[in-house]
Amino acid sequence: MKLNQIKSNPNNPRIIKDEKFKKLCESIKALPKMMELRPIVVDENFIVQGGNMRLKALNELGYKEIPETWVKQAKDFTEEELKEFIIKDNVGFGEWDWDDLANNWDVEKLEEWGLDIPNFSEKEIDSDIIFSNELDSENNYIVLKFHKDIDFIQIQTLLGLQSTYSKRANGKPWAKGLGRVVDGVDALIKIKES
Repeated sequence: MKLNQIKSNPNNPRIIKDEKFKKLCESIKALPKMMELRPIVVDENFIVQGGNMRLKALNELGYKEIPETWVKQAKDFTEEELKEFIIKDNVGFGEWDWDDLANNWDVEKLEEWGLDIPNFSEKEIDSDIIFSNELDSENNYIVLKFHKDIDFIQIQTLLGLQSTYSKRANGKPWAKGLGRVVDGVDALIKIKES
């Protein structure tokens, strides 16, 4: 089918940064078969409901025609269902298992394929590395949820939460984050003292 039959959705809530867009173009160019497994989803008027960035990439790559298998038409959807689909199609569910990626995958390939890998310089990692504690089933936990950054910053300061690293299987640091597991008794003491 002609690529110009497909129209970008003017109400697309997603954007893509230049570097990510370049990686998307490169991935389609290197493996165009992926378009069959992850086709552009259009409504009955051929307006994109899922895949605006893939459409943009195909245009950037100079495609004028594409196989029909690269497009899937969502028929018999209500307007509300299409809106719901647009959001649900773009919501990232789950998280990466950074330890598995660090130990079992080629980091250069992952970056080439568009995955943002945390970057640590040797200068940033010194001998005083604090590694995060893993959750286990022998303890009880409470999760605190904050809607405002200022509230989170206050508790972070009060409890003395520090940056921590997760550990690769080889013992080297991988991802840096904020240590959010603290001893409950220590937290109670700090809260009572404040």
